[in-house]
Amino acid sequence: MDLQKQPQQQDTAPRAATPEVVELRASDADRDRIADILREALAEGRLTPDEHAERVEGVLAAKTVGELEVFVRDLPVAHRRAAPSYATDRPTPGAVPAEPDDNVVAVFSAAVRKGRWRAGRRIHAYSIFGSVEIDLSEAIFEYQQVMIKVVSVFGDVQIRVPENVSLRGTGGGVLGNFDVDNLDAEDPEAPVVYVDGWAVLGNVEGRPKRGKLVADIIDRVQRKVDKNLRKHLGR
Repeated sequence: MDLQKQPQQQDTAPRAATPEVVELRASDADRDRIADILREALAEGRLTPDEHAERVEGVLAAKTVGELEVFVRDLPVAHRRAAPSYATDRPTPGAVPAEPDDNVVAVFSAAVRKGRWRAGRRIHAYSIFGSVEIDLSEAIFEYQQVMIKVVSVFGDVQIRVPENVSLRGTGGGVLGNFDVDNLDAEDPEAPVVYVDGWAVLGNVEGRPKRGKLVADIIDRVQRKVDKNLRKHLGR
């Protein structure tokens, strides 16, 4: 399930902006969020291709948050508020296998998983006098729940996730540091990443990577757009 660009507040719908917010300069993430809403409206048939193209052009030229909101004001998504989806502290029984799909091991060395890769249900990371980087910010999530089991002994493990997933950490440090941010996604179908383990005279950190969001929802919307266009063209 791949989720992509939304703003840092992670709403699937834009909230009613206060006068101060309306005057704020729009960021690239703000423009991407509105463009995603317009793409979905096109897929649902709420906008014609010409209307969609005209609004996207306006989104790219918009300077403030208030100017952006004009382009989705007449769409249902502008009047909805998503409620946070609070993830449990542990995976659903049976959702994650006992055996790992992937082992990331660094012994007096460095090991990295990053870029466009498929995240399994269970990943084991071992850092012994080494460093491990697991970057899920551009990963393809094929499963809704992902467990990362970590052991760091005189080592360092850095875990980065898209900012619109849920993140939970269960573990501790023995003369070391175990620090995992607690995140709750707005989308109830968003992936949940669980980090479980120990840092023994070492370090384990789990953080969101700002500006990086799961992209699968966008892929799904694009497939709808393509399907509707093919239907419209009679193919």
